[in-house]
Amino acid sequence: MRHGIPNLGALQAFEATARLGSFSRAAEELSLTHSAVYRQVTGLEQRLGVELLTRVRRRVAVTSAGAEYAARVRHHLEQLEKDTLGLMSRSGMGRSLHIAVLPTLATTWLVPRLPDFQRLHGDIAVSLSVRTLPFHFNDHPFDAAIYHAEQIWPQTAGIKLFEEGALLPVCTADVLASASDAPDPMSCLTHLHMSSRPDAWRQWYQAQGREYVPSISAGPRYELFTMTLAAVKAGMGVALVPRFLVQDELEAGRLLAPVEGVLSVRESYFFSYPVASERSEALLSFETWLTGITQSLQR
Repeated sequence: MRHGIPNLGALQAFEATARLGSFSRAAEELSLTHSAVYRQVTGLEQRLGVELLTRVRRRVAVTSAGAEYAARVRHHLEQLEKDTLGLMSRSGMGRSLHIAVLPTLATTWLVPRLPDFQRLHGDIAVSLSVRTLPFHFNDHPFDAAIYHAEQIWPQTAGIKLFEEGALLPVCTADVLASASDAPDPMSCLTHLHMSSRPDAWRQWYQAQGREYVPSISAGPRYELFTMTLAAVKAGMGVALVPRFLVQDELEAGRLLAPVEGVLSVRESYFFSYPVASERSEALLSFETWLTGITQSLQR
């Protein structure tokens, strides 16, 4: 018995509470009661002799020592999950892949194509997790990642899926009609922004030789393209989005470009995996399948 290692349930309860900032939300995620999670975390603190969380009424804050410990615990829990899935694969329970992917690309581009991969490789389970920022594979339990960048990540190998191409402004016909009396419709429209691309509208206006006035920045901001597109379809304003995401909507007339002019971008979408790790047959199969998709897109 390893007497220096705390109970796994206590570690899970602490990590979830630190990450979510709430005993109640951690309890919901772990399918436990609030009191059970509270007891687990309190017992862990007593065992370690270190204050990990501060409790002020119903608010929970992570101490500096708790934040560092939570990050380490999270890493080991994720690695344990990856090791478990790997063992299951080697035991004949089916092969598996864990891919980090951008949320909008997953829902609009990858997931609709996955049934074809499942048809070809029914014994490979592909799990997806959202990551919007670059990361080091050593710190995360992923076999590969699909991401947006100017070039492939250092110390990885893989393929370029496709270039993003250009961002163009889109809105609904009703939104454009509301500004039809204005000499410049764009001046009357609420501009929706992406928090991950805060300068996109400024760059678009510069590319068109238009003046970027401060009021443009006053529009709401969204974290994901899926949120931004939902806001556009709800008639909340005009947004800059990649053409490939809205091509079907434009062709069907459900969305339209209020003015001509696009913003060319240098970034592309890549699929890659760490060069230091041995590629599994499942990973090779997934890469081959993605290569076939990219070749069809280029025809």
